[in-house]
Amino acid sequence: MKSLIECIPNYSEGRNPEVYEKITDCFRGKEGVKLLDYQVDPNHNRLVITVIGEKEPLKEAVLKSCKVAVELIDLNKHEGQHPRMGAVDVIPFCPCRNVSLEEVKKLAEEVGKGLGELGVPVFMYEESARKENRKNLAEIRKGQFEGMAEKVKDLDNWSADYGPVGEIHPTAGVTAVGARETLIAFNVNLNSNDLKAAKAIAKKVRYSSGGYRYIKAMGVNLDDKGIVQVSMNLVNYKGTSVYTAYEAVKTEAKRYGITVKECEIVGLLPMEALMDCASYYLQLTDFDYEKQVMESRLLEE
Repeated sequence: MKSLIECIPNYSEGRNPEVYEKITDCFRGKEGVKLLDYQVDPNHNRLVITVIGEKEPLKEAVLKSCKVAVELIDLNKHEGQHPRMGAVDVIPFCPCRNVSLEEVKKLAEEVGKGLGELGVPVFMYEESARKENRKNLAEIRKGQFEGMAEKVKDLDNWSADYGPVGEIHPTAGVTAVGARETLIAFNVNLNSNDLKAAKAIAKKVRYSSGGYRYIKAMGVNLDDKGIVQVSMNLVNYKGTSVYTAYEAVKTEAKRYGITVKECEIVGLLPMEALMDCASYYLQLTDFDYEKQVMESRLLEE
């Protein structure tokens, strides 16, 4: 059985089809690589790609996409709701099949080195972090592109792991690369345009502010919809479930007389995470999705 690694690179372009399609083309029709999904968000001005592949073909495709992004994206002209620090903002790698986290970490290092050779400073993060202050992506991203040139002058704390040290790429900024376990990007849209309330709700539910373990959250405007959103990353869906995150936002929103309008999943997620929600809301007992969901049984054939 072939070893497969998942990669979910994030690029700071969600409004220009000529740019985000050229980036996505780097993963289309490539032997040893399968493009599973790509989502474009004009509010966040961001492209999120989900791809799986064997180590070498995947590395080649990712680095090719980075080269395209660095050439075509100028962060001096970039605006969006999502925090960002690079044209290629973050490149996470996750174990998918028949591969260990240690093997995934080796691939992340190779991609980090390759991106550094393109003149982009790279910070290794999550399980690949070499310093404790770089484990959390939010800590690396603080200051965003506009503040990063000054930040990296602090060589004791923010010298790059790969690429230029003490300076950023003038148009492509910096990038975080690392290995981690599967993450779910889960957004809850609210029936409100009160950004202050959305930020307060996000602060209540995220772990860094005393909320739920494994939840990262922020409040953002969705200008084209005239509403606000609590945008979350669930970094361990087994430790804190999707339904727990949803109920937490829903409960906190009641403080402000706000209801939930709809929810979004960005990219892909394990079926187990959705089956967990079904089991919870339907109050199922002794439910085993691998045995009781028809499609799961068909996949056994």
